[in-house]
Amino acid sequence: MLGEDAAEIRAEILKILFVTPYFMPAHHYGGPIESVYRLCLNLARLGCEVRVLTTNANGLDRVLEAGTGREIAVAAGLDVIYTRRVMRHAVAPGLLRRIVREVRRADVVHLTAVYSFTTIPTLIACRMLGKPIVWSPRGALQRWRGSRRVGAKWLWDRACRRLAPRATVLHVTSDQEAAESVRRMPRMSAVVIPNGVRMPVDVRRVAGDGRLRIGYLGRLDPKKGIENLLDAASLVMAEGASFTLTIAGAGPGAYLLALDQRATACGLAGAVRFAGDLRGGAKRRFFETIDLLVVPSHTENFAIVVAEALAYGVPVIASRGTPWARLEDRGCGLWVENTPAALAAAIIRMATLDLPAMGARGCEWMAAEYAWPVIARDLCNTYSSLIQGRPLGAREAAARAPLGVEGYMAAGESPIAAQSPTADG
Repeated sequence: MLGEDAAEIRAEILKILFVTPYFMPAHHYGGPIESVYRLCLNLARLGCEVRVLTTNANGLDRVLEAGTGREIAVAAGLDVIYTRRVMRHAVAPGLLRRIVREVRRADVVHLTAVYSFTTIPTLIACRMLGKPIVWSPRGALQRWRGSRRVGAKWLWDRACRRLAPRATVLHVTSDQEAAESVRRMPRMSAVVIPNGVRMPVDVRRVAGDGRLRIGYLGRLDPKKGIENLLDAASLVMAEGASFTLTIAGAGPGAYLLALDQRATACGLAGAVRFAGDLRGGAKRRFFETIDLLVVPSHTENFAIVVAEALAYGVPVIASRGTPWARLEDRGCGLWVENTPAALAAAIIRMATLDLPAMGARGCEWMAAEYAWPVIARDLCNTYSSLIQGRPLGAREAAARAPLGVEGYMAAGESPIAAQSPTADG
């Protein structure tokens, strides 16, 4: 049961327009693609009418094999309109031709991304037509010492502040992201609702050979702190510990080569394996064959891979650049600085703990608080409050009831992530 508030939402039949520069199955852009798709699908299951206006981009040099300029029915209540990307990541004149029409028919607009071609046209259309916006920056308003084009971003932020309608709410996934985002958009309020996670069923853990199996999964990018992880692994090896480190993810060829050279320089050639980009069954096998996940990022607004690992029963070491301080409170991981020394000490400590028990606690936590049906309900409440002009709290669903594992599965979430837009949950 999703509660009385969800029943009220169904009766309203909210018309929600998502505007996003990329959409499923544009996996080149990482975790947010899956997250936005799951949110849309579960909003449709609540009875909302969801339309997505996007482009067919899948990286700078690739596009999706999807029909453009027409509505594609993905599931009951969920339609997607892909427009043709003509340059850069998301420059699509066809999107401009449809934006006013699509905004006019919606009750509320959910905008994803900040520094994208789709952002300013959406803000202008909503301001012209008096439509409220829920805006998901997806971490784009956060900064770290390696942030690029900071001056240009300041000018872009200023333009967005001037163009955004008064009824604009930032949807962020952590208190940390909320503080940094509101600092850059001071006239906007923020609602904190995390990303959801799908709970896999029939997880089959594969026994190892006695060595600690460490994993990293994510984009290969300097922001992710992978160099610090390699340096930490070198320190762990110097302590005589026996381990393997699997680094999974895609990134620029030159950067991958630099990481490989660093691993060799650290004396890790026999312990580190670069597994490439993993999807579907390969991603599932990754989680089933590691003992510990390390997320050493300099900054993250959420880090969905933490939730995915815990859902598979894998404990996590997350850096303090991520919003996962509760790992320690929940007894399913450590939250540490992302320096090589701190990461190495955490790995050595975790090797002495009961990792299966920690993973089990993490799995229960994810099922109770991060189920997609619960997250979709929270967003629906936010939309309704914004439309009706009610004040928004830090989190709309203050009395949200955890579903638990049985409730999660009963809500219709299926075990394996879809690889393309289909009605599969």
